[in-house]
Amino acid sequence: MPASLQVRPFHREDRDQLTTLVNMHAAAVIPGAVASVNTVLSSLERCPEEIVTDPWITERTTLVVEHSGRIVAAAHLLRYGSAPDVGEDYRGTGHLGWFLHHPDADGEPGAEQVADLLMAACLARFNRWGVRSRHADGRLPVPGVYGVPDQWPHVRSALERAGFVHSGRTEVLFLARVVDLPAPGPAPLLGLTVRRTLGSWGTRIGAVLDAEEIAFIELDTTLDRPERHARSTGMADVCDLELPDDPHPELLPWLLGQARHWLTLGGTDRLLAYATPDEETEIEGLLRHGFGELTRTARGWDHRPV
Repeated sequence: MPASLQVRPFHREDRDQLTTLVNMHAAAVIPGAVASVNTVLSSLERCPEEIVTDPWITERTTLVVEHSGRIVAAAHLLRYGSAPDVGEDYRGTGHLGWFLHHPDADGEPGAEQVADLLMAACLARFNRWGVRSRHADGRLPVPGVYGVPDQWPHVRSALERAGFVHSGRTEVLFLARVVDLPAPGPAPLLGLTVRRTLGSWGTRIGAVLDAEEIAFIELDTTLDRPERHARSTGMADVCDLELPDDPHPELLPWLLGQARHWLTLGGTDRLLAYATPDEETEIEGLLRHGFGELTRTARGWDHRPV
């Protein structure tokens, strides 16, 4: 190991370099993705979006690898408590919230060497914590960046070399420009009306026929809070979408047209959507109505050392 290569805890003066490392990884997944320094720092202390699991965390630490004054890798570790109120799947476990490192670059030590050095330090920390199992994810404080996306083969390789196995599901991430969604139009069914309410996760736009909601799309427009981000990127996501089993072929584009109208009024210009590879009908509908596939991301990694 070069004498100038050092694994150590994150220091506040590392904040600009750490933010750059986070944004480089995020921007490879989401075009134009950016988080402010304050957003990154806040995410090291808590994750307010995880209202159920975040309170279960009893310890957090961030490790960095420094080479000649440059931060070339970093990892955020979480320790979940063992109290009875902690969910059984999380109780007494350790998680890599994210693990990032620069790929090979001229004048730098090998990426594998850096990654393996940091990973060894992470596993040693888990050992000191005495966790019963180890898991990994890639959730950054940027909308749509979680798991291990296809754009991070260097991260995937580092996890696999250390004995982490992808045991969860794969999710497909889509992005549409709001202007590319179907234009608002007349209702495709006689008597169909639109009803906007507050849903479980965001603004719910429902298709109502004979006083019954037969379909809806739910939009989360709070992804970009100005106080947490360097700039508002005007992004929202489809947090829920329900269509009848035998939908009218024009129902989905009509709902998307209603969503387009509402998002345009609010200044949102991009919309994320998610699916699993087996949801072929939903994927076909998204691709046909303005969405394009951004990436596939592997969620749920478990440590199974050889």
